[in-house]
Amino acid sequence: MARSEPGTQPSEARLRLLTTATGVFYAEGIHSVGVDRIIAEAKVTRATFYRHFPGKEDLVLAYLQSADQGIRGQVEAAIAAAGASAGDAVRAVAAAIAEGIQSPGFRGCAFLNAVAEYPDLAHPVHQAVLAHRGWFLDTINTLMERIEVTGAEGAAQHFVMLRDGAMAAGCLFDPAAICETFLRGVDGLVEVHGSRQPA
Repeated sequence: MARSEPGTQPSEARLRLLTTATGVFYAEGIHSVGVDRIIAEAKVTRATFYRHFPGKEDLVLAYLQSADQGIRGQVEAAIAAAGASAGDAVRAVAAAIAEGIQSPGFRGCAFLNAVAEYPDLAHPVHQAVLAHRGWFLDTINTLMERIEVTGAEGAAQHFVMLRDGAMAAGCLFDPAAICETFLRGVDGLVEVHGSRQPA
């Protein structure tokens, strides 16, 4: 089959192409990497590439979909591990982000990096970035509503801004120091909004 249907295992060649593309797109940017290089590094034929991805844009969208699924899994795991406390869940999500910032090869947010290369709002890549960020904001907003209903939306936006700043600074400066500042900011955000709960 040319492409994987829902519920089936993707082919080994497709996985190799996507893994290769993920590495080079994230490390070097999307526009700077051509299809020929991905084909060569993935060790597949041109026909195999186009059987799985009709064009480069399809591969870029698959890369972002894979990144989205990975982040969703990390966030869901962090929330589940935190237990019943919404404040602890927010801190756990922040800790997972901090861990990523301090990981080898960190190059910032894959989605912010991608949208910088695709500024056209109508472009499918731009739309994929907005969809991911919308999900993330909604997830944090849901947690903040459990802490403080009235100020949840603003608090969630504040969290996302803290996260974006940490992602940008984390690949420019000492990531440990950046993460310390980020986590302290998130902790303060939780404490401020948690203190507003009715007794």
